[in-house]
Parts: sequence; structure tokens; C-alpha cells
Amino acid sequence: MLELTHTTKTHDESRQGEALELVPTGSSNGRKLYIESYGCQMNFSDSEIVASILMDKGYETTRDFKEADVVFINTCSIRENAEQRVRNRLKEFESAKAKNPGMVVGVLGCMAERLKAKFLEEEKLVDVVVGPDAYRDLPNLIEKVDEGGRAVNVLLSREETYADINPVRLNSNGISAFISIMRGCDNMCSFCVVPFTRGRERSRDVDSIVKEAQDLFNAGYKEVTLLGQNVDSYKYTPKVAEGEEEQPTVNFAQLLGKVAEVSPELRIRFSTSHPKDITDEVLYTMARYENICKYIHLPVQSGNSRVLELMNRTYDREWYKGRVDAIRRIIPECGISTDVITGFCTETEEEHQETLSMMDYVKYDYAYMFAYSERPGTLAAKRYADDIPEEVKKRRLTEVVDLQRAHSLYRIQNFVGKVQRVLIEGFSKRSDQDYCGRNDQNTMVVFPMDARYKVGDYVNVLGESCTSATLIGRIVD
Repeated sequence: MLELTHTTKTHDESRQGEALELVPTGSSNGRKLYIESYGCQMNFSDSEIVASILMDKGYETTRDFKEADVVFINTCSIRENAEQRVRNRLKEFESAKAKNPGMVVGVLGCMAERLKAKFLEEEKLVDVVVGPDAYRDLPNLIEKVDEGGRAVNVLLSREETYADINPVRLNSNGISAFISIMRGCDNMCSFCVVPFTRGRERSRDVDSIVKEAQDLFNAGYKEVTLLGQNVDSYKYTPKVAEGEEEQPTVNFAQLLGKVAEVSPELRIRFSTSHPKDITDEVLYTMARYENICKYIHLPVQSGNSRVLELMNRTYDREWYKGRVDAIRRIIPECGISTDVITGFCTETEEEHQETLSMMDYVKYDYAYMFAYSERPGTLAAKRYADDIPEEVKKRRLTEVVDLQRAHSLYRIQNFVGKVQRVLIEGFSKRSDQDYCGRNDQNTMVVFPMDARYKVGDYVNVLGESCTSATLIGRIVD
């Protein structure tokens, strides 16, 4: 058995995954594996790759880390509290290891490169540290630990995409799955560690992406989410043998169309878009295919042009508003969510008010909202003083959260009295008599069970009432 525990911030809530049964794909080696993943969807996807690599080597899996021979925690460095949570969790693993000295404890992912010395030598919390591009090396690294050493591989790659690895679908409802279409990031946002922890941007072979989507659909999946740090910059040029004619480069809009054409019954989502790169071609492709969900995550971070320049976001307030206007014009029903950072270096009260006015302009469906947290090694940490007092950051964050709650309610109220096409994803958290699923705009919809339908079916739901986070309704024919 395997447990993958996903912990992420959605609005201001944490969610954790569930355990599920899996078997090794090779002959068993008698060792048990446990993985936890924190942070973004890319981390979740990476954990599925890790599980595939090790299960192919015969690892079995367990729900209980205390029973595991190998324990991995897949980390996130985006926010300071994420690092503290990981460190606290590693101390729990340390206690389990004291009772099972042969246990191998490892850190994977974004925190690995930056904190490898602390984890391995100073605090001695882990045996192995592995970066996002080195997962193929895990069996060798574990072997080195078995021989009495500690092991590390945090080398970044300009080539690795794991395109040939069929991910083990962890924490899956058998309905929705992630497909990683690219790795790394070439944007150098001054507050962000991702370019340093995940390396340069490279796009995955388009044929392997389409094949993975087709295989998932054939296995009964009804929804895929295409993942990348910046999906709009996806660009793949097929490799050809010497003497063969060069093939045209495939961009993200074209990839979207190819995946949508796998089946009209396969629903397509994607994340994340960058305001500087999202094109009208992408928007027209979304409008053309009914099975591409009408929802875009478009991080704004700040509504003020000076602060955006300090953040090195490479767009200004007016450019962002222009992209929103294009979305509203080409896909009028499109849902839009965002990221907002309050209290970035030198942000004035007037500049904060511009962020609030941007929120009023767009009226986002929902948002991921954070007070600025300086990350060591970033451009902002090197160039700017983190000079906004914590109480000011938190007060501004409260104002952003309160305004977003009002906008979320405004957006979701528009669905009341209207019929939504919803993919049943499972049972409501509050009642096993209610189903839940999301509409095109990514809004959670809860509705009473109907014996005619099961998880994985599309249903029409009439919205009857709502909260600021959930549409409540009933199935209609």
C-alpha cells in the first residue's frame, strides 16, 4: 500500500491526500516506500514519477511511515512556513528511525539543493537529498546509503523531462490526473526560487504528452491537467534524423488542440499561465474546443506597475488589464483566478490600494493570497530590503482576503439559477449522501446523490444556492 500525503494551500485551507492500494511493477525487493509531497501540483506530479521509478525496482508501499524502509518528503521552498513544516516532519521521521536504524530518510524536490548542507551535515536529519532532475538516480543513491554513507544529487538538467516514465497515479480518484508538459522556468521573478531549484525551461515531446492523455482516457480518466511553471511558453521542435525534413515547432495553443482532440469526453485543464506569454491564439483555441475548460489561472502578484517591475514580472498594470480584457472578449464565460503578494519590498499604501483596485477590475473567481516571505537566494533577497513590517503585511493581506471573499461570492452567485455541466469527482467531504465536482470555471459544486449516476459521469446540475466557495444544487435532466 502507498500513502502520498499532498499538502497545499488552497485559499487558506490545507488538504491532505488519501491512502490507496498499489503493487510494485517489478518483482518485490521486500522494501517498503512512503512518500509525502508538499507544495504545488508539479510536486505532486513529481512524486508520481518517483513512485514509478522505485516500484519498477520492486519497492512495495505502506500507509504508515513507521513501517517504511524508505521515507521521502517532496519539498517546496516557495514560502518560509512550508520549510518549517518540512523540518518538523523530518524530526518525526527521525524518531521513527531511532526505532528502525535501517530506515532511509530522504528529501526530494525544491528544498533539496538549497538546504542540502543543513539537512545532511548540520542537522543530520536525512540520509539522501535529491533534486527535481535527478530522480532516475534514486536507486543508486539509496544503495550508497545502505552501504553506510550519505548521498546527494541535486544536479539540474537542460534535457530531463521524464517523458518516457509512466507515472504511478497516486492519491487518484481514477477520474482526474496531472500531465507534466514541461519542466523548469526561464522567468526570473525576483521573489521566486523556482528557476534556481528547478532549472532552465524545457518542453516535453508533444507525442508523449498526447499518448499519455490517450492512455489515461483509455484507462477511464475523464480529466487531465497540463502542468508547467509557465505553460504558455511551451515550445517543442520535433527531432529529426539527418537528411530528414525539419518539423514545425509546436506551441502551447497547438498542444492544447492536440490533447483536446484525444476525445470530446476528456476534459482539459492547465496551469499555470504567465500574463506576458498568454496569447490570443491560446484563448481562441480554448473557445473552439468545448472540452477545454473555460478557466485560467493568471497570477497578477501586484496591481502596481512599479512593484511589478521590482518583482521582475516583465509586464505592467495596463498590460495585465489588456490580457484580462482579451479573455473576457474571446471567452466571456471564462473563470479567472490569481496569486497576490502583499507587502513586497518598499510597497507603499497607495501601491497596495492599486492591488485592491486591480482585484475590483477583474473580480477574480478565487485567489491564492500571501504576505511576502523573503526566500534566501532570490534576486529580491539580494537586491532589496524586506522593509515592510509584518503587522502591515498581515493587515494588507487581511484586506485582500476580505475583498476576494466578496468577489468569490459575486462570481459564484452568477451560477445560481443556471445549469452547470459537472464531472462527478467523488463524495462531498461533509456527507456521503452528496456528490461533488467542478464546473468548467473550476467552481466546486455539491449536489445530492442520484442512483442513476456514478463517480466519473458528467451531469447537469442546476445551481440553487451558494457560499463564497461552493455552489449547491441538484441534478437535472
